Amino acid sequence: MGVTSSNKTISTDRIDCGGTLRVKLALTAAPDILSNPTDIVLALDRSGSMSGAPLESMKEGAKTFIDILAESTGGGGSGEIGAGSRIGVVSFAASATVNAPLITSVADLKDAVDALAAGGNTNHAAAFSAAKDLFDPASANAKVIVMFTDGNTTAGSPPAPVAAQARAQGIVIYCIGLIGTDGLDVAALNNWASDPDTTHVAVTPDAADLEELFAELAANISKSGATDIKILETIRPDFIITGVAAPEKGTVTMLDARSLRWNIPELGVTASESAVLEFFIRHLGQSSGLLKVNESITYSDAEGNLVLFPDPEVEVDCGVEVYPEPCPVPVDLTVEGCADAVEVDLGQISLESQGRIIQMDVTIKNVCPGRRVALAAILTEVGEGGQEYPRGMKTMTIPAHRSPGCRDVLVKCIRFVVPEDLDVSGGTQDAICNPRKFKARFLANSIDTDWRCCEAEITV
Repeated sequence: MGVTSSNKTISTDRIDCGGTLRVKLALTAAPDILSNPTDIVLALDRSGSMSGAPLESMKEGAKTFIDILAESTGGGGSGEIGAGSRIGVVSFAASATVNAPLITSVADLKDAVDALAAGGNTNHAAAFSAAKDLFDPASANAKVIVMFTDGNTTAGSPPAPVAAQARAQGIVIYCIGLIGTDGLDVAALNNWASDPDTTHVAVTPDAADLEELFAELAANISKSGATDIKILETIRPDFIITGVAAPEKGTVTMLDARSLRWNIPELGVTASESAVLEFFIRHLGQSSGLLKVNESITYSDAEGNLVLFPDPEVEVDCGVEVYPEPCPVPVDLTVEGCADAVEVDLGQISLESQGRIIQMDVTIKNVCPGRRVALAAILTEVGEGGQEYPRGMKTMTIPAHRSPGCRDVLVKCIRFVVPEDLDVSGGTQDAICNPRKFKARFLANSIDTDWRCCEAEITV
């Protein structure tokens, strides 16, 4: 059967700047279909949400699947599925229909697929039950269900118990998911599919990709298990690899901070077998937005299996920070080699009064994109009797951000210089270390709004 499934997943779809992710690579391989005849049931979704392009793409994908199995089992020239393997077709909407029992005729199977029409709700339990009942318990053939669906369960009983019963009977379940108008419950697909679920589920939002998904699954089912597997993973410069878990199968070598190589001597040569590798990565720099994790990932094995891995993306939130007041300009100086001391004239600076510097940060909540904000910082000092004395007010314009939605903006380093001769704490006169109590207040408002006066002109 070759490599029957490949997947790459990440532990979350959103992290903060500098956050970490767990990345999981997974493969499943199985023995050659020529020496291990297999009965395969295609369980195809024909509910109402499949109307139009999704249904046509699914049909083309299913027929491509049938052609590849016929060719790989030596029956392509005769128009039959060969080597003792068979394919059946079950379709489902509000109920399930057996469109073709387990047969070998390629023409009859394609006619059954072409006859499908979309309409109705989605009953996954009925589909699993009808597909499971097509298999002959007395047959020594391997048993596989390929479930295709584009939506959530909207009719019938819960499908998970029926899928679990099928798996308990030794039936291997693969799920192909299309994210359609009704959405798609990927967690449900993972629950229905054989373990590990990450290697038995493929999902796409594009109906045009269905034929490729069906073709990849059929091509891999028809080949032998894989030997001398080499996977080279390189992540983007926005991330570094911080750790690698030892895989149960094969060995992993870190090539540098962004690359690793996973070698597996053999997988699925005598029985269906899976391998999983987990490693951890950390985000670098200040790059926000939707970032791809992969720079590249390549696969090779001695059998020439075609293996493609998904290209996951993560939303990185580095926040918005504004520094309204520049720091003092530094003066560069150099200490020559072997010098014990250096003398540098840094010019003059005036000290008008002994004082203290108060530096504050504030977060402005829910600032929408394209809107500047007027911010005022008010500082008062509290005297012995609780009376407040003004010590300063600053106003500043916070520039607009370009994030896709409203978000918080962190304004940093708002500084006040408070002379000691204004001390109202009641402590020792002329002391510069008296404790002093202050209060700070902030006012903020959007400068840019959508409001405008009516500007209509009336001409008589």
